[in-house]
Amino acid sequence: METMNFGFISVLPPIIAIALALITKEVYSSLFIGILIGGAIYAGGSFTVFFEHVLQDGMVSQLSDSWNVGILIFLVILGVMVCLMNKAGGSAAFGNWAKKHIKTKTGAQLATIALGVMIFIDDYFNCLTVGSVMKPVTDNYKISKEKLAYLIDATAAPICIIAPISSWAAAVAGFAPEGQNGIALFCSAIPYNFYALFTIGMMIILSIFSLDFGPMKKFEAAVARVTEKSEQENIAIGNGKVIDLVFPIVILILMCVLGMIYTGGFFASGEDKAGFVDAFANSDASVGLVIGSMAALIITLIFYLPRRVLSFKECMACIPEGFKAMVPAILILSLAWTLKAMTDSLGAADYVAGVVEGSAAGFKNFLPAIIFLIACGLAFATGTSWGTFGILIPICIAAFPEAGDPIRIISISACMAGAVCGDHCSPVSDTTIMASAGAQCNHVNHVATQLPYAISVAVISFITYIFAGFIKNAFVSILFGLVILIAFLLYMRKREAAK
Repeated sequence: METMNFGFISVLPPIIAIALALITKEVYSSLFIGILIGGAIYAGGSFTVFFEHVLQDGMVSQLSDSWNVGILIFLVILGVMVCLMNKAGGSAAFGNWAKKHIKTKTGAQLATIALGVMIFIDDYFNCLTVGSVMKPVTDNYKISKEKLAYLIDATAAPICIIAPISSWAAAVAGFAPEGQNGIALFCSAIPYNFYALFTIGMMIILSIFSLDFGPMKKFEAAVARVTEKSEQENIAIGNGKVIDLVFPIVILILMCVLGMIYTGGFFASGEDKAGFVDAFANSDASVGLVIGSMAALIITLIFYLPRRVLSFKECMACIPEGFKAMVPAILILSLAWTLKAMTDSLGAADYVAGVVEGSAAGFKNFLPAIIFLIACGLAFATGTSWGTFGILIPICIAAFPEAGDPIRIISISACMAGAVCGDHCSPVSDTTIMASAGAQCNHVNHVATQLPYAISVAVISFITYIFAGFIKNAFVSILFGLVILIAFLLYMRKREAAK
């Protein structure tokens, strides 16, 4: 597929798709229209080129890509495991256990955040695991699906981007210059990742003070009706206990870690053998997650069947049910990947790279804030954080070749933070899609309720990056940003109380 260079026009298809999704509240047709617009721009009036580009270069190419197929298989297996745990009664048993140990709505939200922080290996894995484990608990304490989806989404990418042992750390490490330790570069950027740090802080403060604003407040107020409906959807047929939820989740985490380090060469022999950190840095997350989840599914079946928690027939019935539960997420992901292919073919990456390089010359101290905004826009439009890393991090390194230059580290952090922010806000982001799936929440509702929170943190992070560009001190900059964040939330609390 030949890549063209259409300048600003290259980012129009995703922008139009996102605008339509927010206006119409219907994501499938919005994404499809964005794909058609991208194909039409690329084809330049040729019907043959249009159809070949949309179908062959777009949909067929994306759905035959080995990395994408691996993610889809991982989604299906997780859907099957969630169905198994629900039918076995493990989720219901955990919900009953949580009623005795988690006493308040605040406690349920903090427990959801804590679990999200602990599952830092991969954002996809985080989204679906936290959702399946915590939904019975949040339902019990009348926490809306929209709020659960926000907590899941805000502890997925923001946690992975500050965790040295994660698939995200491995992705960022791959952009390090030859001869430099990529993981060390990643770790040095963590203290300046203001969006991730402030998002975690905001979640905790919102939970402790039971504060909600924007569209989220409406859904929280209507949660009783939503909760009653969701409880009727999950009917347990087994005699499961808490262990029937906890054991599969622990095995899933363990197997996925082993699967990822296996793909990175940890279990190789001789000169090919890699250390644990290097194995993570060189891992193939897609393949590793498929291997790990498949192993976990087999072990879970072996764990259930001899104890007669579920019959063999009931276990097998969970396979199509789990697949069916993931169809909406799979469809949205497939369309989002195709839209990204259209955007790439129009030269969006080259256009953004030129904008960044052009701004690097005269605005050195403002560059982190500028890069943060550009990364936000690019990730929002394309729905990918990793693609944004690939475009902007090499530019940051080229613009500031001195390894010890603090502006270089702050700029790389700003790139990562902006990519996560844009990914967090974007309706076409795979992480946003899977957070909706994990919480069993309407996707457009999740996007609409999350946006005010994410944009608030983005504005505070942008101001903090301007401050950090001059101060060049992570600790002082974090304190500066936290003061603004707390002042903003106190203002919002007072305003909501006045209403």
